[in-house]
Amino acid sequence: MTDHPITPPRELVQKWFNQAELATNRIHCIATRAAQWGADQELEACCRELEYNFMPDSGSLRSARRPKPPSLKERAWKLLECYGTSGVKLTADQCNTIREALEDSNG
Repeated sequence: MTDHPITPPRELVQKWFNQAELATNRIHCIATRAAQWGADQELEACCRELEYNFMPDSGSLRSARRPKPPSLKERAWKLLECYGTSGVKLTADQCNTIREALEDSNG
């Protein structure tokens, strides 16, 4: 197999392999990391191209394609808004999210 321009370095693959040691599905874990890494490399290449040819700031593309996950506080509020008054019982994970957010805000 010939090397593709977006091929992770052997050291990085070895690191993923070692990190996935305890994973139930090691192959899936490594493949997911490789896909994410490749997508990040492609995004950075596209941003460089845009900055060079069209846009002085490609931050909006990067933000749109790699949005930050909602904060713990935002997730807790969303759970309360969705389920707080509906009479539906929250799962243990949902309760833990709210508990963590409340503990974090009191600290």
